[in-house]
Amino acid sequence: MSMDSGEAPRREAREAWQAIERFLKASREPFLQEAGEDNLPLRGDNHVIEWQGSRLVLQAWDQKRNLVRRITAVGAERPGRLDVITEKFGKRPGTLTFFDAGRPANQFLGKRAVRLAFREHFRRFLRRRFTDWKLSELTTEQDLEHSLSPSYARAFLKKGQRGLAAIGCSAESNADGLLTFGLIWLDYLRQRERKLTIEGLLLYLPAGVERNTCLRLRWLNPRSAAFEVSVFSEQGADDCVDLRDYGNTDTHMEPCLSAEAVCPPDLTELARLISGIRDVTTLASKNGELSFRIRGLEFARIAGGRLQFGIETKQIGTASNLREIERLVFEVARLRSRQACDRSNPFYSREPEAWLESQVRTHMEELEPSLLPNPVYGQVPAFAAGNRGVIDMLGVDRQGRLAVLEIKAEQDIHLPVQALDYWIRVKWHLDRGEFSGQGYFPGIRLSAEAPRMLLIAPALQFHPATESILRYFSREIEIQRLGLGPDWRGTPKVVFRAFGAQRPG
Repeated sequence: MSMDSGEAPRREAREAWQAIERFLKASREPFLQEAGEDNLPLRGDNHVIEWQGSRLVLQAWDQKRNLVRRITAVGAERPGRLDVITEKFGKRPGTLTFFDAGRPANQFLGKRAVRLAFREHFRRFLRRRFTDWKLSELTTEQDLEHSLSPSYARAFLKKGQRGLAAIGCSAESNADGLLTFGLIWLDYLRQRERKLTIEGLLLYLPAGVERNTCLRLRWLNPRSAAFEVSVFSEQGADDCVDLRDYGNTDTHMEPCLSAEAVCPPDLTELARLISGIRDVTTLASKNGELSFRIRGLEFARIAGGRLQFGIETKQIGTASNLREIERLVFEVARLRSRQACDRSNPFYSREPEAWLESQVRTHMEELEPSLLPNPVYGQVPAFAAGNRGVIDMLGVDRQGRLAVLEIKAEQDIHLPVQALDYWIRVKWHLDRGEFSGQGYFPGIRLSAEAPRMLLIAPALQFHPATESILRYFSREIEIQRLGLGPDWRGTPKVVFRAFGAQRPG
């Protein structure tokens, strides 16, 4: 006897219902996902699965939307995840994914859903904004070969022989990385689409986080490309930004205090004795504190009228602790050495940028003879940028021109833009004559010329995309890259010098 033509679909829908019930009972944080939409958390009071005649219907809702889908069958079932086949309005097929966000293996699903939802949001914006342009490409897929991140939506628009690059940042992504990947995307399209004129780059990001991007754009070369910023609100409104409204910087400069003026008299002799221990370098900070270091790693500091020493655990030190401090120095210096037998020990691998900084300070004249070896300040001026993962230094050349030194021991695709952040703030204070007024570079007449920018890293640790980014920087910024040999922990040597976007030759 043949099966009723309506029985098979009903059986498949019933199996899907049972699979959904199993999934919900086993899940700690159940979510519902549909391509191009935000994930929807499933609670006991915001969804219903019921039979409507012969149809199995799912309804789920939150404050933003109401989702109604007919469920026809199970697609795939695995621990913590369930795909079901649906029928949308107009009998269009689709897929819904149930996933348990409480499982670590499913965390990527949440991120991917956010990216896909933002991609569709970005698509709608581009179609509204560029009504007579063709949206030729829109993706959030990763492209490792060309250093393109999946964290940002990338678009390519065409109009005749003209082209435009666009990149968007969702509220969940890091807006500080948008310009780096935007410039890489622009440069990639110009290399790929040689028959078109790719005129510029549009950056699209949440309102309220655009300031840093806008500050950076003011110091790109307007002849290299046209740059535009648009922002979006939580309510979905879009607004085009005027870069001229973003001239002020989030920066401040404290007066430079001498260590002699701050260090208590009873610690002066102890500081001298510690500084005299082999392998110890002493670094005076702008606020008058004294830092004692071994190849960049701080082991003691005089601040607030007292000495503290130790690596993991700090303790108050006096002259009676000198022998203990000497033993600490000997042990750390043995482990944090180019000749260390065990290079996997934490003292060797810890804070590589600080180690490289100490080498640059020690060998400044050999690495870049045009710079004065002293004074060299660490992160002056200060600004709110979180943990940047790079060392900012400020020196001066023999003509009195300031030089921003950005130091990185390991590959970082954002190095050029991070250096630009620091350069912008240094120039802002220089234009206002604040360095000399606050006691920096005593006895040196500072030039009003724009600061130089030096990027210093092991030669093999400059990211391949560095030149693609630097070619869009303003011509007013004199940029030099120093690539160091692999033995930089021993005797650092410059193996290449490159200027601007020039490739090392």
